[in-house]
Amino acid sequence: MPKVKKNSSATEDGPGAGRAAQRNRTRRAIVEAAIRLLDAGGTPSLAEIATEAEVSRRTVYMYFPTVEQLLIDATLGALSARKIDAAVVASATKDPVERVEELSRAMSRDSAETMHLGRALIRLTVDGHTPAAGGPRRGYRRVQWIEEALAEARGKLTEREFERLVSALCVLLGWEPMIALEDVRGLDAKAAEEVLAFAVRAVVEKALRDAQQRGR
Repeated sequence: MPKVKKNSSATEDGPGAGRAAQRNRTRRAIVEAAIRLLDAGGTPSLAEIATEAEVSRRTVYMYFPTVEQLLIDATLGALSARKIDAAVVASATKDPVERVEELSRAMSRDSAETMHLGRALIRLTVDGHTPAAGGPRRGYRRVQWIEEALAEARGKLTEREFERLVSALCVLLGWEPMIALEDVRGLDAKAAEEVLAFAVRAVVEKALRDAQQRGR
């Protein structure tokens, strides 16, 4: 398979970067390499993905115990990234509450066509081993979207408060809450979208209100 042109920002780690940031960049480089190869057609092998990401096969295995998990992660990324990036980056508002709701709705709308892949990825994550590289098993893309949506709130919160808010939103965004609302509450995709939009607004509003009261 021919080598596909890459985005240079997703390859090498810069000097002095923290270990967690370095792991995230390496993992992102691997997933984005797989996405490019999938977009080019066919099903890439682990060796092809490693070559495209400019890492060793051993490094790929450190982050993804199975090629299946990597390819599902990459497929989900290819299906959802453009829609969700547009909702976050191209948002017309800087209000963190509005931006987080837009992010929530964008992720919920995408779920109907990719729910089966989300379920498969969660199964592989739960059944799999902790990556040898350490850190989270997946989810870097979700964290980046949340941090981007909350950009205007960062200066209003302490670092601890901001990180806690990001973690809280990780629970309310993505496949896990959508699956819970479908399986436990029997909601369809539209009803689940409304519930999660309500939940994320409430959490962000509470965090900002608490920070404002603390500053008085």
